[in-house]
Amino acid sequence: MRCPFCGCEDTQVKDSRSAEDGSSIRRRRQCAACGGRFTTFERVQLRELTVIKNSGRKTPFDRDKLMRSVNIALRKRDVDPERVEQMVSGVIRRLEAMGENEIPSKKIGELVMEGLANLDDVAYVRYASVYKNFREARDFEQFLDNLEEQEREGR
Repeated sequence: MRCPFCGCEDTQVKDSRSAEDGSSIRRRRQCAACGGRFTTFERVQLRELTVIKNSGRKTPFDRDKLMRSVNIALRKRDVDPERVEQMVSGVIRRLEAMGENEIPSKKIGELVMEGLANLDDVAYVRYASVYKNFREARDFEQFLDNLEEQEREGR
């Protein structure tokens, strides 16, 4: 592992522990050259996922990008970061379990919306407004009407 401070490749692991409900390992490292300390995380990756955008373009799946979009939807909401991490990890596990290397962005969006619906209603609506490309206040109104109807039916 390359040191983020000096670029030296000679670093030592000082401490390892389980993180994110055992789905990753947190390692504290120290650089042999400059003495700098830093943290790395290791996650199990079952397969390389590729996202197929609506335009047909293909890009590598980026967990950090997914986490950023979820955090934007959750901005200023009182949701435990551990629950957010579990939700994102659950989405990724479901994507990997599909058995496909290429995943349509639409499927990722659906899984994230499902996860946010169980996490926070406001974040769910925020994410949906971008995902479903709301253009007018009427779009929000229709979405909320559908949401109320689903809740009456038991979702």
